[in-house]
Amino acid sequence: MRHGEGFHNAAESYYGRPAWLCYWSELGSNGTSVWADALLTQSGIDQATKANRFWRSQLINEGMPAPESYYSSPLSRCTTTANLTFAGLDLPADRPFVPVIKELLREGISIHTCDRRSNKTYIQNMFPGYQFEEGFTEHDELWNGTFAEPGAAQDARSKAVLDDIFSNDGKTWVSITSHSGEIRSLLSMLGHRPFSLSTGQAIPVLVQAHNNRNVEDPTPATGSWTFEPTCTSPPVSSGAAGCVCSRVSSPSLPMVTSSLLTSTASM
Repeated sequence: MRHGEGFHNAAESYYGRPAWLCYWSELGSNGTSVWADALLTQSGIDQATKANRFWRSQLINEGMPAPESYYSSPLSRCTTTANLTFAGLDLPADRPFVPVIKELLREGISIHTCDRRSNKTYIQNMFPGYQFEEGFTEHDELWNGTFAEPGAAQDARSKAVLDDIFSNDGKTWVSITSHSGEIRSLLSMLGHRPFSLSTGQAIPVLVQAHNNRNVEDPTPATGSWTFEPTCTSPPVSSGAAGCVCSRVSSPSLPMVTSSLLTSTASM
C-alpha cells in the first residue's frame, strides 16, 4: 500500500512540481505547513480510513485472508497510514497488527526534507506497539540533504529488503506500507510490470519465491550518489521547462556512495 496524502504531496500540488523540486522541497515548511517527514493531511487520513473500511468488509464479507506479517517504511506518513488502515480490525488472534519498521522500505532518498525520517525515539513514542528491525539506528544516517540516491542504488536496496523478508519470514500473506517510488522499485525487482499508485491505494501482488541460497548473487553496482543543485531562494519563475533561479546552490559535502545494504536483519 502507498501512504495517504501527506503535507509534502499537498505542497507540491500547491507550488507546482518545478518550483517544488528546485526550492520548496528542500525546506522543512513554509511557515504554515510542515512537510519534513510529512504527516498525513486530512485527505490522507480519510484515504487510510477508507482503506480500513475496505479491509473490514473484505475480512467479514469476502473471506479475504488477513496479513500474517506487516512491514512499514520508517517515515511518518507510512507508519500512520498502516495504523489507520489496520488498527481496530477484527483480526485473527494469531495475526495481530504488529508492524516491523524496516529502514530500506523508505522512499527514494533525495535532498527533499520529506525523505528524511524522524529519530527512532520519536517513532516509538508515536506507535509504542511497533517493532524495529535489528540494527535500526536512533538517527537517520542515510539522508544528508545534499546528495541523492540514484535509481540503481534504490533498486539494489529494494532487492536487499525483499531478500531479507523472503529469507527470514516464512509467512504467506505479507503487507508492506511504503511510497510511490519505492513501490515502483519493489515491483521492478519482483519482475512485475510497471504500476503507479495514487496516495492511499494498494496493489495485490502474487509472488512465487525460489530458494537461491546456493546460487552466487553478487550485489549489483549502485554508483555514486549525485549532487542536486537547487535554488537558494524562491525561483524567479517556474513552469513546464523548469525553474529559473536567482542563485543556485553548490556542493558542500564530499561525494558518497551507497552503503544501504548492510543493516537489514529482520526481527
